[in-house]
Amino acid sequence: MQAWKDYQSQNKDRFLEELLDLLRIPSVSADSKYKDDVKRCAEAVKDYMLKAGCDKAEVCPTAGHPIVYGEKIVDPKLPTVLVYGHYDVQPADPLNLWTSGPFDPVIKDGRIFARGACDDKGQMFMHIKALEVMAKTNSLPCNVKIMVEGEEEVGSNNLGIFLEQNKEKLKANVVLVSDTSMISMEHPSIESGLRGLAYMEVEVNGPNRDLHSGVYGGAVANPATILCKMIASMHDENNHITIPGFYDKVQVLSDGERKAINSAPFDLDEYKTELGVSDVWGEKGYTTLERTGIRPTLEVNGIWGGYIGEGAKTVLPAKANAKISMRLVPNQSSDEIADMFKAHFEKIAPAGVKVTVTAHHGGEAVVTPTDSPAYLAAAKAIMTTFGKEPIPTRGGGSIPIVALFEKTLGLKTVLLGFGLDNDNIHSPNEKYDVFNYFKGIETIPYFHKYFAETF
Repeated sequence: MQAWKDYQSQNKDRFLEELLDLLRIPSVSADSKYKDDVKRCAEAVKDYMLKAGCDKAEVCPTAGHPIVYGEKIVDPKLPTVLVYGHYDVQPADPLNLWTSGPFDPVIKDGRIFARGACDDKGQMFMHIKALEVMAKTNSLPCNVKIMVEGEEEVGSNNLGIFLEQNKEKLKANVVLVSDTSMISMEHPSIESGLRGLAYMEVEVNGPNRDLHSGVYGGAVANPATILCKMIASMHDENNHITIPGFYDKVQVLSDGERKAINSAPFDLDEYKTELGVSDVWGEKGYTTLERTGIRPTLEVNGIWGGYIGEGAKTVLPAKANAKISMRLVPNQSSDEIADMFKAHFEKIAPAGVKVTVTAHHGGEAVVTPTDSPAYLAAAKAIMTTFGKEPIPTRGGGSIPIVALFEKTLGLKTVLLGFGLDNDNIHSPNEKYDVFNYFKGIETIPYFHKYFAETF
């Protein structure tokens, strides 16, 4: 619609500056020293919702960080879209690898560099700006409810409680989320599924204190060495995961489904060059696109123990630790997999050490039918603004709340993301292209329009 284009064009500079202001708030949910900043960010999101045209917006306290809720109800008889996003961000460490301050956003070569630029402030903010475009031009075709949480990066521990307590308030016809990516702007895509997650922490304890490696080395089990051996044993020579029962419920796709996944544009040499690796790695018998979308994985996210300071210290550490995540596919239960992991890890521990396994958080895999009215509305919206049919893909990441939406609210979710795989989310120099930001604001109103037309 021309009115939407005109309004966005007239307010383009402000839309960008407001996002930069939001990115300057270090809303790191994992670190308690940022607690006041997280709260300040929640208040800012509420204010932006009101300025965008919400009838009401509020900061809702939880046992952890607050949830921001706003709504614009134009007619109770019309369909309602529930938008979900998060305003919290990952820690910025390691700081020395950033080329600019993580909370001092800069624009270089048409890209916004800042923590949260893509995940998820930039993508979440598109929806608030899209609402403004529709509300200020008196052309909102449906009701919109927006829920933005502050704990997504630490497992959304309190969101499930909020959903249970606010089912009536959150009543809607579909959930719309932009916290995912496209193949590229030349090849727009929609993620039709996400993997689940089981996140674990392990600790291997040996002697009752750090020991001199010359006096005791070779006679006492070294927890760091043992931990490395235990982790290495969890993949076989074909890079299959060795936990008994791990694959029992894995959904096996047909040859036709696998062919469709591999039909997406993908250049393996470009992929390796962009990552700076000489070759890819993974489960034998599957392509890179399959390994990152439809197959489960087990990865070490962090490992530590002993002396890691400057210079040398010949120590045999008393303990060693690791954080391990497993991405799961449909039919795998995060609780079951966590239990399997714990039982296996404890079983393979050799004499001379004691292991402790802690499950942190998890979530279930989800699939959105590509023939549903909501998915088709998203596809039509992309066709309208990109001039191309979107390619359905399977996302390798996890958004545990998506499965919770279906379980608690009975709602399917459309994953209308505008990020790119190389946006460095969770890494130094996270970025989000300015073009993608504005393309999202341009496209989202058409989703509301086409979805409303199905009722």
